[in-house]
Amino acid sequence: MKQIQGSYIKGYVRIKVTGHMPELFFQECTDRGVTVWNIKRDGKKTCSGNVKLADISEIKKLRRETKYKISFTQRRGYPFLFHRFLRRKEFVLSLVMSIIMILFMSNIIWKVEVTGELPIEIEEKISKQLNEYGVHPGAWLFTIESPGVIQQKLTNDIPELLWVGVRQKGTTYQLEGVEKIVIKEEKVEGPRNLIATKKGVIKRMYVSKGLPKVEVNDYVKPGQVLVSGVLNEVQDTQVNDDKENKKEKKKSVLVPAEGEIIASTWYEVDVTIPLKQNYELLTGQQEKKYYLGIKDFKFPIWGFKSPEYEAVHHDTLETPIKFIKWNLPLRIIETTLSEKQFHEIDRTKEQAIQAGIKQAKEELQLQLGSEATIVSEKVLHETIENGKVKLELYITVEENIVEAQPITQGD
Repeated sequence: MKQIQGSYIKGYVRIKVTGHMPELFFQECTDRGVTVWNIKRDGKKTCSGNVKLADISEIKKLRRETKYKISFTQRRGYPFLFHRFLRRKEFVLSLVMSIIMILFMSNIIWKVEVTGELPIEIEEKISKQLNEYGVHPGAWLFTIESPGVIQQKLTNDIPELLWVGVRQKGTTYQLEGVEKIVIKEEKVEGPRNLIATKKGVIKRMYVSKGLPKVEVNDYVKPGQVLVSGVLNEVQDTQVNDDKENKKEKKKSVLVPAEGEIIASTWYEVDVTIPLKQNYELLTGQQEKKYYLGIKDFKFPIWGFKSPEYEAVHHDTLETPIKFIKWNLPLRIIETTLSEKQFHEIDRTKEQAIQAGIKQAKEELQLQLGSEATIVSEKVLHETIENGKVKLELYITVEENIVEAQPITQGD
């Protein structure tokens, strides 16, 4: 009989049966559902055959019911190999320690690379920020935030970066950055006028070069020349004998006009503010739990008690466990439980109006820049619809409205 499929994996033994007509013992085994193969007669009163390791208990039970003598002559299969392997404690300990060491070395950062054509100053800033985030050689991968979060933090903390890509490749963190190119407003070289970019009323004038064409309190329109770069210079004087008076021959002189014209400008802004507003607020109290994840299951390994918070905000970070360069079907799951509170604001109509004015002024200031000054605001119209206050505001601003315009030949 051929060897039974899978018997080596589960293990089998060769037994020797001694007694009168030993083949009857194997026949009894077959009758009881015990698989027996490779049966051979070794002598007049001895017979041997293979049985599965799982059937040994049934073989022993049958032996007690008969007068046959049974002995085990061979042991084959992985269970016996594994048992002999475990008996070599020094080798087993060395193997376990080696696996633990490989797992440890595979789950720490060995190298941080910054690529891209970046100035040395920006690379130093990136390295400094990464150290503050805990991203450096020797750091545990489980303690580091995801590449997407690190990418967002770098973009926010380093204004010189237009874009940065962060990816983890094995035990190496690779960063590729693109420097933000600040496009400066082209300065008009050579002769130029200063013109108005917006309509407004002149409040203050500071002209260092050029010929002013407007005065304080004048109303100006977009495109109107405020300071001219065309000057007139007296070249010589000629005498007309007939009229006996002097005429001056003048020649134009072109200069680059320079100055600052502060004008009062106006903006109409619409804003909507709810009378009731709900929002969540994190108190700062938090606890962390750690799990070992296997497929869809996770087993707690740290932080077994649940915090006594009325409302909890969950943040989960999953980090795969690596073995050299391969991801094992295991992952470390870090869950942050933060206490949160729900708040509701009930505003009166006047409070909503004030909140709307503040919001509109902040948005306009952000649009105009820090050099502009908001002088005053006036509510033109207000309505209440569906629990919201809608405002139409008229906001007065003082800002520099000049723009350089080159003087072309023939102007």
